[in-house]
Amino acid sequence: MNHFADKLTAAVKAKGNPVCVGLDPRFDLLPKEIQADAEKKFGKSPRAVAEAYLVFNKALLDALADLVPVCKPQIAFYEEFGADGIRAYDETVRYARAKGVLTISDAKRGDIGSTAVAYARAHLGGMEITGGSGVGFDADALTVNPYMGKDTLQPYLDIGVTNGKGIFVLVKTSNPGSGDLQDLEAGGRPIYEHVAEMVNALGAKHRGASGYSPVGAVVGATYPQQARALREKMPESIFLVPGYGAQGGTAQDAALCFRNGAGAVVNSSRGIIFAYKQDPYASRFGESRFAEAARAAAEKMAEELNAALKA
Repeated sequence: MNHFADKLTAAVKAKGNPVCVGLDPRFDLLPKEIQADAEKKFGKSPRAVAEAYLVFNKALLDALADLVPVCKPQIAFYEEFGADGIRAYDETVRYARAKGVLTISDAKRGDIGSTAVAYARAHLGGMEITGGSGVGFDADALTVNPYMGKDTLQPYLDIGVTNGKGIFVLVKTSNPGSGDLQDLEAGGRPIYEHVAEMVNALGAKHRGASGYSPVGAVVGATYPQQARALREKMPESIFLVPGYGAQGGTAQDAALCFRNGAGAVVNSSRGIIFAYKQDPYASRFGESRFAEAARAAAEKMAEELNAALKA
């Protein structure tokens, strides 16, 4: 199977839920023991942070791999710590894939021409080396920004299709300020509708056996009515749905991003990975069992989403 949408659809079906866990670690929120061990070995340094992130992420993936179909590391949390952080990001992606969890690189890339090609090769495979070839970060999919135009998206699609990878285009994002640009009217319709039509057209020739294309869309659960309309405009796109939980989106809101119970994955970051700091998981598990707390939170999220999809 070398089609991203088919792989993601199969993974969701096999694991029985559409949960995407956001691997967005923050050093000050990690269990104190992990912080202390890393600083003991490497001092207060970027290397210490990177090593702590790897310990944390690997423990989470060990606990979640048989449950969640996909994870989404936000590269900014790793880039902050330079080369050491990038190494931690790369190892996290590789570890997730080795555990059977698909990976979405949340890097929101977008640029023109040869720059877009280089970004696509870095994250979706196919780098060129004189006399050989290699693999960069090797994620299964990449988030991309469409606001420089259709020509900036084409390299990601072309390279993605060649390597069995996908892209998720920002359409209607979950943040409060998304409407500053995305809701502006052009030709009597909001810009996000124009972007949705572009997404639909880009993926039209690349549908897989699942019926979905490798050109997905980022659509926030925090805007349920817009999500309902966008689902109609992009029937063949898999939705990556942020905004669930901590940002205020509910399972019922997220369910509007699905088509006949399929075609979307719903992300939760801090609600899962830092569940051990939140009730009811804090009292039940505590810091030492942070990975178990994450699994319990992911199980609850899966139950809520599946119930909403059946309603």
